Amino acid sequence: MALAFGIYPGAVLGDDQGIVHPVRPDEPHRITGALDALQGDAAALTVRAYHSFAATVDLPEPAAPVEPQRYLRRGRKLDLVLQFREPTGRLDEWLEFVRETVRTRGPQLASLQICEEPNADLPTLDGSTPGVLDALVEGVVAAKEEARSLGYPVAVGFNAVPTFDPGDTFWSELGARADARFLACLDYVGLDFFPDVFRPIAADQLADAVAGVLTAFRRTHLPAAGIPDTVPIRICENGWPTGPDRPEQRQAAVLETVVRTVAALADALTVDGYAFFALRDADSSGEGLFHRFGLLRDDYSPKPAFETYRRLIAELAGPAAGPAGPA
Repeated sequence: MALAFGIYPGAVLGDDQGIVHPVRPDEPHRITGALDALQGDAAALTVRAYHSFAATVDLPEPAAPVEPQRYLRRGRKLDLVLQFREPTGRLDEWLEFVRETVRTRGPQLASLQICEEPNADLPTLDGSTPGVLDALVEGVVAAKEEARSLGYPVAVGFNAVPTFDPGDTFWSELGARADARFLACLDYVGLDFFPDVFRPIAADQLADAVAGVLTAFRRTHLPAAGIPDTVPIRICENGWPTGPDRPEQRQAAVLETVVRTVAALADALTVDGYAFFALRDADSSGEGLFHRFGLLRDDYSPKPAFETYRRLIAELAGPAAGPAGPA
């Protein structure tokens, strides 16, 4: 199975303490040039973007990157994430926000992800928001029904992070809500994972670790929610930051290993896409873990991994990921 590739083109990042802002502002023409170079002759490259919703509070960072539609050229479309950040957990305005996004963005969308990491209970992620499971299920249904009614071929799904806690109840609780209506609207499930970032992994064990996480996600976690093998997995966020004791050449090697492992398992595990996080560093002189996730430094100069990703896209890319599975 050929993969569809994408990337988050921003430098704004969220960590467990809040928002990490870039030390240099976005320069859209340089970002566009970098996206063109990565895409090469591939059929498409998706542009990942985030838009947060809350009705009763003001959000410090409602959208990232700013105006992502300006990067949509040469057939590129948005891989858009709608984050549920409403602290009351109420759904009426959220569901209208979802439908309105489909109505206004539909022609620009390759995919629409409902909620951001709803199984991660961290302050900047949706897993910390009350009612997130209901927002996920009802949001997927609302988005897909709106897209169908308007004739937009938008893939609708959600994402999650790996879980290693045998007592975790997220997938079983989702399964209790995942009725036939939800499953008929679900086009994919995304996986965000960052091997060798938060837990060190030896270089000669990295491929096995990636394969283990993907296999557990497909064979253990998704079945616990009643999600069948026909619903594709796609890697929505994966990356490896440079910095002190984290050399740039190692970033390129990790990227190569992860992407080739994903591609080798694509047929067996029904994996249809991969997106890198992120295009540019927030601060190339910063020493924090979240400062240097980019393929580019903050001055837009390329790290070795930029050429690695360009080459992998040229070799392994297929058509842009679209609606799949039972829908």
